[in-house]
Amino acid sequence: MTARRTITGALATGLLTAAAALLPLQPAAAAGDGSLPFGSATTVGLHNTYDPAAFGYLAQSLDTGTGMIELDAWTDTITKEWKVSHSNPLGNSNNCVTAATPAQLYTGGANKNLETCLDDVRVWLGAHPAAGPLVVKLELKGGFAANRGMGPAQLDALIAGHLGSTVFRPADLLAKPGGGSYANADEAARAGNWPTRSALAGRVLVYVIPGTFEESNPFDTLHTDVEYGRHLRDLASAGRIGDAQVFPAVHGAKAGDPRTGYGDAAIRPWFVVFDGDAAAYTGGIDTSWYDSRHYLLVMTDAQNVAPAISATDPTADQARGRTEQLARAHASIVSSDWRHLPAVQSLVLPRG
Repeated sequence: MTARRTITGALATGLLTAAAALLPLQPAAAAGDGSLPFGSATTVGLHNTYDPAAFGYLAQSLDTGTGMIELDAWTDTITKEWKVSHSNPLGNSNNCVTAATPAQLYTGGANKNLETCLDDVRVWLGAHPAAGPLVVKLELKGGFAANRGMGPAQLDALIAGHLGSTVFRPADLLAKPGGGSYANADEAARAGNWPTRSALAGRVLVYVIPGTFEESNPFDTLHTDVEYGRHLRDLASAGRIGDAQVFPAVHGAKAGDPRTGYGDAAIRPWFVVFDGDAAAYTGGIDTSWYDSRHYLLVMTDAQNVAPAISATDPTADQARGRTEQLARAHASIVSSDWRHLPAVQSLVLPRG
């Protein structure tokens, strides 16, 4: 009888442990002031959050309290689907599940298209209305395919259809509190027109960067950032800037104003998000330039800034110290793969 009891107890313990692994983590309390303007705060983000090796369910990444998640998407022009995967342009490999309720975020089959990943974000935020603002970094691995019906306008429609009113759009940045609007994103950002973090609770800002495959493809002469920049320019000219759901980002750390690299000067004022390697930004670039203009500066691979620390499992003190270091260096978001440190992922610090 004793042996049977022991086996039964061990089995029960195992089942409880397995069940606990599927329960949502409690988001860590944010150590920040909601009165900070969004452009004046530093938060922490997660790289390749959709990866099943990182989290069993996308919602578990959100449970850490992170300020940013990253999704990699491919334009499958055969099926007209936006596939979420690191390296498979024709299939999904991710932790997104079909969920209509918060409980369903932690169950069911994964490997879904981009719209399902966005649905998961919307459902999770609905259950955590005080969370956020959340940044969704979207890497279009192979770029747009507008000539085959998968361009910026179609991406806008997909995001609007699945994130709805939670999206903080370029038009929202342009809107002046007393009425009227700024002419472009640069003018609005430099005027400090970002809402406070508390005003953006439950909201999502989506930004897009060119993908690694696209950037190395010699036959692709129109990259994601330029294509979406032109899209914003044209929507503004047509009086339809409210259709846009995404902020294009300048990709890669460069000294000075990196937007001068765009030959079309008319798209430059639509870039107020910058994304690049943390070690490069802190290696001699004047990052106060971004902060003084209230541009968003995402510093990636934060672990590689000297002295390097673990990309996935630094100590909490190491990760917090690195976050504080890059906050002083004017980062808006400090990105790495620190998946197991909710107390760090939920940090909100004054920028600069």
